[in-house]
Amino acid sequence: MPDTAAASEAASTAYTATDRTVPTRAAQRAAYDRDTVHAILDEGYVCHLGFVREGAPVVLPTLYARVGERLYVHGSTGSRPLRMSGQADPGMPVCLTVTHVDALVLARSAFHHSINYRSVVVHGTAHRVTDAAERAEALDAIVDQVVPGRAADSRPANAKELAATAVIRLDLEEVSAKARTGGPGDDAEDLALPHWSGVVPLTRGYGEPVAADDLDSGVALPDYLKAL
Repeated sequence: MPDTAAASEAASTAYTATDRTVPTRAAQRAAYDRDTVHAILDEGYVCHLGFVREGAPVVLPTLYARVGERLYVHGSTGSRPLRMSGQADPGMPVCLTVTHVDALVLARSAFHHSINYRSVVVHGTAHRVTDAAERAEALDAIVDQVVPGRAADSRPANAKELAATAVIRLDLEEVSAKARTGGPGDDAEDLALPHWSGVVPLTRGYGEPVAADDLDSGVALPDYLKAL
């Protein structure tokens, strides 16, 4: 007999695949479990937000943060997606993507060159955040998504700044992750060719923090920056 309890628990930890989240190519690389999706989202802080404006597609890079099963996206109150998301219910249909490139994959043939990557695609309806407490939480989360610990070590936005800042919310419901790992997939007939083949890893690094010219000499470099 199947373990129905275990199956139910496994299902609760995964997003439901839909027509929009099942890739038409290399579907074996897709994943829907929450741990994988959350890990990819939590490692980054720049997303690309896609939507349709006046019948034409628009894709904008912006900052985001994950809080539980929600993504918060930052923008100006005058930006197009922020204006559109607040026009009327049911909000604005969007597609949000986050991608990490981990390595260049160099094959013997030009056709089989590739990259190793991890990505998340989120489909859904974005809504503008109007609740003051939720918006404050979202803005702190976005700051900390970029540099953990920074929100508590900076002045909160004042009324004028809040009036110029908007946040949209996108629930994590229709979600998929996709990744490629490993080396090149050269054709057997190409293996004897005299061309280097392999993987060039890419890493993200931080340089030494440079203090502002007008920073008081008594302000020490905070530990959360030393830890980057």
